[in-house]
Amino acid sequence: MPGSEPGSPEMEPIQANPAPRRPRILLAASGSVAAIKFGNLCHSFSEWAEVKAVATRASLHFIDRTSLPKDVILYTDEDEWSSWNKMGDSVLHIELRRWADILVIAPLSANTLGKIAGGLCDNLLTCVVRAWDYSKPFFVAPAMNTLMWKNPFTERHIMSIDELGVSLIPPVTKRLACGDYGNGAMAEPSLIYSTVRLFFESRVQQGGSVV
Repeated sequence: MPGSEPGSPEMEPIQANPAPRRPRILLAASGSVAAIKFGNLCHSFSEWAEVKAVATRASLHFIDRTSLPKDVILYTDEDEWSSWNKMGDSVLHIELRRWADILVIAPLSANTLGKIAGGLCDNLLTCVVRAWDYSKPFFVAPAMNTLMWKNPFTERHIMSIDELGVSLIPPVTKRLACGDYGNGAMAEPSLIYSTVRLFFESRVQQGGSVV
């Protein structure tokens, strides 16, 4: 070409670094009245992360499916084996565990807490938990009546999941759905979201990675 010097090397095109993908959050709800806030929780996270959702049969009594973001898929127990026909087909609770960077159960009922602490896996959510890779973050936000929260079994169960590395977002004191006043209400969705996001961003700044 005119003006080019003989033997001058051609410039290699500069490739921009691809943008890091968004974190993948698996949000789950178990059977507590606090599940009425699940749609709000999903909206909070979906503005920042890729979100998939799991709901137990009992939680569906309180969840308004129309309140969920349109791009969030809600999986239930009925979905667990509906796509499985033969050996080699994907297993939903394994696929969800592989997909997710972080697991958040909010609300965590007393019943599901007991199942997790005892290693039971009789529905989609508890199968995900039993198959979870505990090198990845796992948060729970309990919600239950005050006396259920103070029950000695609850203390034992919380200790058991703490040994697994599960992070607790403690319940708060307020007027509960049953009319009692005391500790046991699920933390607000905004606090759950900010807690998980702060953890994620702190780990990234420290040079670690959860994605």
